[in-house]
Amino acid sequence: MTRRGQWLLVAAIVMIAAAGVWTGVMYFGADLKRVTVGARAPDFHAVTLDSAPMSRSLADYRGQVVLLNIWATWCPPCEREMPMLEQLYKDYAAKGLKLVAVSMDAPGMEGPIRDFIKRYGLTFDVLYDADGKIRTDYMTTGAPESFVIGKDGVIRYKQIAAINDRDAAQIRALLDSILAERAN
Repeated sequence: MTRRGQWLLVAAIVMIAAAGVWTGVMYFGADLKRVTVGARAPDFHAVTLDSAPMSRSLADYRGQVVLLNIWATWCPPCEREMPMLEQLYKDYAAKGLKLVAVSMDAPGMEGPIRDFIKRYGLTFDVLYDADGKIRTDYMTTGAPESFVIGKDGVIRYKQIAAINDRDAAQIRALLDSILAERAN
């Protein structure tokens, strides 16, 4: 193949790819909502780890400030951040913070998740999404990921990776601010 033929082939591939992207955006555009700061938080559905599991969703926390953490028992960074999350919850629960940690562990992991909760003395809401649909709904790239959701249901902060001391200080400042806001 000549050099000109190679460039024509590359141009044709680029045009086909661009047409595919354009068609996808036109066809699926309404479903391609970005999950980022400033966007409305997608709803999720998960269950409690009670002996009789109860369904929970973001709608159950409507009008409240929520720190949503998506995690798994097999995730070492998730383990490292749990004590910090528990401390954040203890410091802010009385001010109105709801901390909701949704495990995306595989089906059948209820026992190990309960053991994890006991090992770390977690007192906030821990839910279980065995289907892992929350990963799609929140477009996560891994675990852990955390989102601070305002009383208005809008994402105010997004953390990809474990929360460290510097991140916690930033989250505390944000929580002080949005917990003081009036609900819309």
